[in-house]
Amino acid sequence: MKTIYKQLTALLVLVVLSIGTLNAQNKHFTKSGTIEFEKSANMYALLRKEINKDNETYMANVYDAYKRNNPQFKKLKATLAFGDNKTLFTPIPEENNPQYWGNRAIVGQNNVVFTDLNANKIIAQKKVFEETFLLKDSTRQIKWKITSETRNIAGYECRRANALVLDSIYVVAFYTDEIPVSGGPESFSGLPGMILGVALPHDNITWFATKVTDTNVPAASLNAPAKGKAVDRKTFVNTVKSAMKDWGEYAQGVLKAVML
Repeated sequence: MKTIYKQLTALLVLVVLSIGTLNAQNKHFTKSGTIEFEKSANMYALLRKEINKDNETYMANVYDAYKRNNPQFKKLKATLAFGDNKTLFTPIPEENNPQYWGNRAIVGQNNVVFTDLNANKIIAQKKVFEETFLLKDSTRQIKWKITSETRNIAGYECRRANALVLDSIYVVAFYTDEIPVSGGPESFSGLPGMILGVALPHDNITWFATKVTDTNVPAASLNAPAKGKAVDRKTFVNTVKSAMKDWGEYAQGVLKAVML
C-alpha cells in the first residue's frame, strides 16, 4: 500500500510539474505594441492642499466653486509605443490646452519621452510655459524595491515596486514580466518588465494602462522628438530654477511636473 501511495504521489508531482512547464512554454510575451494610459489627478485633494491661513478666505471659495462645477478626478490620455527595446511616450493634447500653475502643474502633461533601453539613453521634449526644451541624457537610475503585492492591470498580472525619485517623491509602480521591456509612462523605467501602473500617493496622481495592443511597431515609427533647446538634465534643472527663482514654493510644483 505504501509503495502504491508513493507511486501515486510521484505521478501527481510529475503531472503538476508538466502542466507548469507547458504553461510556461505557452506563455505569450509581448515585445512590441502600444499601450493606452490614463492619467488621473485628484483635483479636490490638490486644491485643498493649497489652502492655508494666509489665503484661506480666497482659496476656500475657489475650492468650493471648483467642487460645484467640476468632477473630483481630472483624466488625461497618453500612448506608449514600444519595440526593439525602445519606447515613445506621447501625451494626447487636452482640449483648449489649459495651463496649470504652482502645485497644480503636475496635473498637466508636458513631456514627450523617447527611451532607448539598449543604450540607456533618453530624449525628452519638455514644454515649460512658452519655451520648449530637448533634454538628452542617460536614463534615470531608480532604486526600486520589489514587493510581493500583485494586481491585474489591463489584463496583465503585475507586481508592485516602490521607490523615491527626485530625492523625495514616493512612487508606487506595477510592472508585468509578460511584457519584457523595462519601460513605462513618462520617464519611469528600470524594472524587469513594462510598468503598467504608477501612483504618486502624496501628490494625488496616477497613471494606469487601460489597453495593451500586441502589434508590430516598426523601429522607424519610434522617432525621438527633435524640436527644442538642447540641454542635459543638470542644465535643464538649473535653467528652470533660475527662471522661477522668485516663485517660492510654487516653483517646486512646476519643477516636479516637468521632471517626471
